[in-house]
Order: sequence, then structure tokens, then C-alpha cells
Amino acid sequence: MTESQTPAAQASSVPTEKTFRAYTEEQAIHYAKSRRGYHEGLYKIIADHHTSTGGEMGTLLDVGCGPGTVAREFAPQFARAVGLDAAPGMIAAARSLGGVSSTSEPIRFDVSTAEELGSNLSPPIAAEEIDLISSAAAAHWYDMPAFWAAAARVLKPGGTVAIWTGNGYIHPSTPNHQRMQAVLEQFQDEHLASHMAAGNLIGRTNYETLPLPWTLDKPIPAFDEATFVRKEFNKNGADSENHELFLGKQTWDLDAVEKYMSTISPVTRWREANPDLVETEKDVVRRLRREVERLLHEGGVERGEEKITTGVAGVLLLVKKRD
Repeated sequence: MTESQTPAAQASSVPTEKTFRAYTEEQAIHYAKSRRGYHEGLYKIIADHHTSTGGEMGTLLDVGCGPGTVAREFAPQFARAVGLDAAPGMIAAARSLGGVSSTSEPIRFDVSTAEELGSNLSPPIAAEEIDLISSAAAAHWYDMPAFWAAAARVLKPGGTVAIWTGNGYIHPSTPNHQRMQAVLEQFQDEHLASHMAAGNLIGRTNYETLPLPWTLDKPIPAFDEATFVRKEFNKNGADSENHELFLGKQTWDLDAVEKYMSTISPVTRWREANPDLVETEKDVVRRLRREVERLLHEGGVERGEEKITTGVAGVLLLVKKRD
């Protein structure tokens, strides 16, 4: 794991995300079941940094919470927790799945955008109410200038914004892993590139171009550039010293791979554009599966035993509000 205190360059504005906002509750629950949560070590890194720099464990605000995975996993360390998402279907799923804080208070899940941060709610998220804002694999969809302005409003002095994302890779323990990684990247470029939005491209760079408060055209002085931390895990697909602390390795059978791939927004858009091909042998995910099967067989894996192991190259950004 490496650390850097060099801020990301400012990126162009990101259009509003539409794919996940259209999810039904059923789709959102499928999303939750197909995507695992994060390693407890990641939450420890965030909490330790937060408290060692003056933050308190009062109220957590998870933004872009989706079906509530991070809010449920992190809430037991806070007295109170709130999860916000712009998608009503995601919030319906989050409420159905539930979760409680360290005081056994149910997590509050509500529909609100990253740019509003609860200002539209009744009661609203109050000024300086929040101790820590978390956002997992979602910030690439935000209007970042508006998000940072809203975060400055709701965060307590000394509060923390923790933003993270990651990109999967084929782990070297998988037979034929180098060819499989090359095929995966080629497949994305050839079949999914036209269905990627600007946010997908920012996410693929592990937030190297995500706008930060001090890189905006109108910087937001409430946040402290001098204490900014960027932590990287498994950069370029090489296991770092603490590689398990992000998502770690995971071994998948190919049915699970198909289910996970079906939750990726470019795949959702491809299927919307090709409804007659969904779940046929011409489906974009099914074609990728057949390529993976072929490469596993070439690598000596017996039929019926096809599995792959993946890792995640991740990044964690930690931004402090001034006292």
C-alpha cells in the first residue's frame, strides 16, 4: 500500500448517472447479493485516521449508499448512521435489508443526491451534523463542486470525507491469468466502451482525475489540502503488503461471475440496447464467460471445475475539514 499527498487533477464535469437511478427494488437487492462488502480492515484504516486527526464517532453519512452495504458494515462503529442515494429503488432495498448503529438505532435511509446531502429531506441533514462522510464506488457520478460544497456544510469541524473505489484484475493464482486479463481488457474496449459514461472512465483511473476541493475552479477553503491522504492498494494488479485490507482475493465460480457482471452499469446499458440478446449465447456477459472457460481449459482446468480468483486495485481518499 502506498500513500501520496499529491492532489488529483481536476476533471471535466460528470453527467448525471441514470442507470442505477432507474433500478427497481428487485434489481437493487440482486445488486446487493451479487456484490460483496469491504474488508473490516478498510473501515479500521478510515476510523483510525478519522479519530487520530480529531474526529468523533457520532454520526456517519454514507453517500451513494446503494442498497446500504457500506452503511450496514460501518454503522456499528457510530452512534448514528444515515444512508443517502438518488435512486428510490436502491433506498427501498436498503430499508428492506436494514441495519443498526452501535446504539442499536436503525440506519436512516433516504432518497437524496450527493449534491443535496439531505437538504431536501424532512428533517434535513443539519449544518455541522455529520462526523464522517463515506462514499464507496460512487463519487465518479457526482457533480463534485456541488458535492464538496454540501459536504462542507454538513460536516463538523475536524470531520472526514472518505472516498474509495477499485478495479478488479485476474489474480496470478488463476491459470492462464495473463491471457485472461488481456482478453478482459480487450473485451471491455471492444464491446462495452460505447456504453461507458464519463463516470465509468473516471472510475477506471482509480480517481486520479477526481476533482478535489482545492482543484476546483472555485476552491472550497473549508477542506485542508495539507492533510490530504491518498492510499493505494494493489496498484497495477500487484499485491501490496496489506492487499487484503481493501477487498482481498476472491474465488468465483462462473455463475457468480455472470451475476456480478450483470450489475456493472455498462453491461446494463448494453442489455438495454440489445434486449433480444439478453441471457442468450450472444449476450455480452455470456460471451465473456465462454472466453474465460476456454482460457481456463487451455490452462489445464477440468470441465466443471472452472473458477477464477480476482483481486482489486483500490484507492482510498481521505479529506479533512478544517477545525
